[in-house]
Parts: sequence; structure tokens; C-alpha cells
Amino acid sequence: MNRIFKHAVFLLIFFALFLSCQKFNQEQLSKETSTRGDIKIAVDEAYKLLADSEIAVFESIYKYANITPLSGSEDSVLKLFMADSVRLMITSRKLTANEEAYLKDQLIIPRTTQIAWDAIAFVVNMENPDNKIRYNTVVDMFNGKVSTWKQINPQSGLGDIEVVFDNQGSSNIRTVMAKFGISSLPEYCFSAGSNPAVIDYVENHPEALGIISVNWVSDPDDSITHAFLKRVKVVGITPEVYSEGPDFFTPHPAYIADKSYPFIREVYAISRESITGLGKGFISFVAADKGQRIVLKMGMVPATMPIRLVQIRSE
Repeated sequence: MNRIFKHAVFLLIFFALFLSCQKFNQEQLSKETSTRGDIKIAVDEAYKLLADSEIAVFESIYKYANITPLSGSEDSVLKLFMADSVRLMITSRKLTANEEAYLKDQLIIPRTTQIAWDAIAFVVNMENPDNKIRYNTVVDMFNGKVSTWKQINPQSGLGDIEVVFDNQGSSNIRTVMAKFGISSLPEYCFSAGSNPAVIDYVENHPEALGIISVNWVSDPDDSITHAFLKRVKVVGITPEVYSEGPDFFTPHPAYIADKSYPFIREVYAISRESITGLGKGFISFVAADKGQRIVLKMGMVPATMPIRLVQIRSE
């Protein structure tokens, strides 16, 4: 009986310790850190492919991290961020002074980290021979002075230009309007609904000129962008300062880095976290070596690590 009693006491102590350890482990796992937790982030659709790649690698390294991206237009992403529906957003613009003041009134200090240099890309139908356009011609196009393909090339057999953006409230529209200082777009500009929808429209309409984020057509090794590059052609444009020169540049990382391509912009990760949470850990990862290598692979230019441009001359 004494031996049975001792065994019973031992088992009770063992199970008590086991349950205590289980509770401790659950509490530890539920406690968010910079590499563990469960959060949602808002991502401008222009950077959906970049965000998906960064998240996939981050979660493969940190198995207790779960990041759910919510993608949409720049306007919708900002609304989620300001409404505290997400703690982190990836976008192509900084917060305005009024937006920062609003957050500070709530005792929130937003932190902005530039993670990349990006560009908008112009794409045309595979049958359109005019895949080189001068910068000044693009300016006239958005000022309503150039509206037909014959104005670009008198030999063109195409008619009116149809300029196609992704969606209303997108960063692509804002970038163009800010670049040219215009408050409205010409009547031959319209929205298709998304970056992939722009490519669909251009593929099926020879007169169309699509405007998308370079992230969607910049990585030939990615299955999505590889498929898109078979369906449309990326337009080369002269530099802004040498618009009448002989050189045309596509939004290749080298031409984004040296600013030969005229339609470049910054990409930011903006956090509203007041703790050292998973959002800050993810931003640190994206801004560090592994994350910046992913930026470069996606056809964009790293913002926090140097890159080396190599010129290859053909003999």
C-alpha cells in the first residue's frame, strides 16, 4: 500500500508539472515578439508580389510567425492603417503631416523605413511596333496634347491611344499626376481594376498603353511575371533631362538605380506599433541583407544595401 501511495503521489506531481509546462509554453507562444505572433499588414497592390515573397521567406525562417497581407489600392491601404485595422503598411508614399499629427494625437509615433526604389512601367500590345517613346511625348500625352499613335509615329496603323491604369486611388495614378503636376487625367485614361487586369486589356487591345508597377513585369524567374512578359512589351523611354537623345531605357534595376529611367519612386514600410512586435521584426528583416536580396530579385533596387552596376561592352 505504501508503494502504491508513493507511485500515486509521483504521478500526481508529474502531471502537475506537465500541465504547468504546457501552460507556460502556451503563454510563451501566445506572447508576441519580433519573430513570433499573428498579424495582418496592408500592402499596396503594386507590391503584392514583393510582399508575398518577403513573407514566405520570413515565415520559413521563423515558424511561429504568421503574417497575413491585405492588398488593395493605395487609398484603401492607408484607410486600414489609419483605422488601426493593421499595424504595418507597404506603400509608395510617406504619411502627410496631417496624417502623422492625427496619429500622434492618439499617442502613436509612426516609423517609416524605406525598403526599395521602384518604378512604374509602360506596356504595349505585342503587335504594337512603337515600344519606344520620348519622355516629352509622355508629358504631352497626359496634358491632352497627344492622343493618337500617329502623333507618336506617323507610320503607325493604330488609332486613338487608350491609357489604362490599375484602379482608382492607386499609387500608379498618383505617381503620374504628381510627376506632371496635373489634377485630372485626360478622357482617354481609364481604370481596368488591377495590375493583372491592365495586362489582360493591353494584350487584347493593340491601341492600349498600360501603366503598372514594375514589380509585376520585372522578375523573369517568377512564374507570374514570366507569363506577363510573354503577353505584353515593356516600353523604353528617354531620360527626363535628355528627352531628345538617342537612348531609351526600360525600368531595369540598373536604370532605376542610376535614374536613367524617368519614372522612379520610393517604397516604404510604415509601422504604428508601440511595442517590439512582429511588424517591427518583419520590417527589420526586409531592410536587412536577406530581405534586400529579395527586393533585388524582384526587379527593384534595394534601399538599405549598396549595389554594384557593371557595364558589359560588346566588342
